[in-house]
Amino acid sequence: MYNSGEAFGELALLYNAPRAATIKAQSYCKLFALNRETFNHVVKEAAAAKRNRYEKFLNKIPLLDTMEAYERSKIADVIKSRQYKKGDYVIKQGEKGNTFYFIEKGNAIATKKQPNGTLLPFTLI
Repeated sequence: MYNSGEAFGELALLYNAPRAATIKAQSYCKLFALNRETFNHVVKEAAAAKRNRYEKFLNKIPLLDTMEAYERSKIADVIKSRQYKKGDYVIKQGEKGNTFYFIEKGNAIATKKQPNGTLLPFTLI
């Protein structure tokens, strides 16, 4: 589901490819649209720069070392940046795991709730 402020259709314009999905309005929508020419002049350079920045970032992640450059570029195409303030929860113990995160900037701490209710720093062995 797409919400206000989100965008779609950019990959088809970037790669001059058929649409990969169908979008259907679920409520009244007011959309902004860019034609291919405008998109190419204004957005394509920004999208390419963002993709290059994300590819460079992904190349530094040891977990992804075994992936081909093409695979990492596909991740770079769909990755979304999210910002959190100090003290915000990113995920909580027990929640369904349906999102994979990379820390682009800053620090986070993982804790594990013990049976007695105390929180201990969580470390991988």
